[in-house]
Parts: sequence; structure tokens; C-alpha cells
Amino acid sequence: MNENKGKETRQSTPKTSIGAEVVQTSNWKRWLAKKWAFPAMYMAAAAIILALMWVIQDSGKTALDANDLAIDTELQNDMVVGEGNNPEALPVNTQAEIMQWPVQDRDQVEVIMPFFEADASNEDKQAAIIEQDDTLVPSMGIALQRPDDQPFDVLAAMSGTVTRTENVPSVGNLIEIKHDNGLVTVYYSLSEPAVTKGQEVVQGDVIAKAGRNEMEKNLGVHVHFEVISEGEPVNPETFIVSTTP
Repeated sequence: MNENKGKETRQSTPKTSIGAEVVQTSNWKRWLAKKWAFPAMYMAAAAIILALMWVIQDSGKTALDANDLAIDTELQNDMVVGEGNNPEALPVNTQAEIMQWPVQDRDQVEVIMPFFEADASNEDKQAAIIEQDDTLVPSMGIALQRPDDQPFDVLAAMSGTVTRTENVPSVGNLIEIKHDNGLVTVYYSLSEPAVTKGQEVVQGDVIAKAGRNEMEKNLGVHVHFEVISEGEPVNPETFIVSTTP
């Protein structure tokens, strides 16, 4: 009978894994029941997540910076040399063209008639008046002449497109050039025109020679040079000087 009791005692002791799980679950529940359990778990999880974010961000930032640097360098090179797949790329040293005098050597010519300024002195205004058939006309440009009254080459003051070439009875041969910046330059009292309408010219190209015209016949051989900005004539001298670096 004692043997049977021993057997019953041994059989009542759980020896399976289920029994171990029951004990572990009970311990886990008792641990979770403590007030500080959930805050501790939260802080631990937050610390792990934060650490992972720093690692990922740091490694990703290094790779991104390297790739971005390579792309930017290629784009910059295309812009500098004006090559690659970007047809609009321009060299970084491209500068706006500055208007020049319409003659080869400014020191070899003189201004014999200035631009008419409304706020100038009476003497300067009289010097800028053209007399035509008993009519006084203000000069909307300047007249350039050599001291020896000899012909000289007339040059394009800026690059552009020739928009007008014709012979006008009062002013003689006339050439008009439109420029990319919106300005228009006009040259008349010309001889031997060397360009045609629609032709592209580069700054400094010879477009004609200085000549004579009926309206300013008392001036002799010269070129009359005008600059038009937004539809209004401006003093070429002031314009050229003000845009010179």
C-alpha cells in the first residue's frame, strides 16, 4: 500500500513542458503587475528604436552626400563647358555684350553734332539742331566725323540682326540693327553698305562707310548714329559711357 502511495505521489508531480510554461507564465504575470514594468519596457523600446534610427540615418546620409556630390559635379561641368545633353548650357564666364563706338578707332573721329538734350543749355541745344528746308529738327543721335573729312569704316556697335537697309532721300543709306537686349541701333549718312536685311552681324563687323546725306549736307562726310531703347531715342554717348565697366 505504501508503494501505491509513492506511485501516486510521483504521478502527481508534473514533469511535462506544459508545467514549466505554467510556472514561467505565472512569474511573467507577477512581473508585469509591478508599477514600473510598463514604463521600463517603453523606455527600453524607445532607446532601441532611437539607436536604430541614428544608425540608419548616419549611414544613409553618407551615401546620399556622395551620390549628390557626383550628380552636382556632372551638371556643373555641363554648364561650364556648354556640352552634354543640355543644349542651353552656357559657359559660366559668359557676359552681356557692352555697346562700343561704331568706329574702329574712337580717337580718330570727333562728335560734330551732339544728341539733343531737353535739359541742356541753350548753347548745347543749338549745337544739336539740324536745319532742313527752313525747318529746325532736333538731333536724335550723334554725328561722327574724321578731322580730314575722309570716309571711314562704320562698324556694328553690338551683335544683332539687320532689320532695315534702305536709301532714304533725306538721310541717305540707312542701316538698322536689332540686338538681343532689346536695343536698336541706327546708322545713316552711309556709303557702300556691306550688309543686307536679315543678316546676322557680330560686334565690330564693318557694315558700311561714312558718307554724305542731303539733310546734313553741311556736315560733310560723317555717320549719324542713333540708339533706340524701348521705342525712345537715347543719347549714345551717355549710354556707352554708363555701361562701360
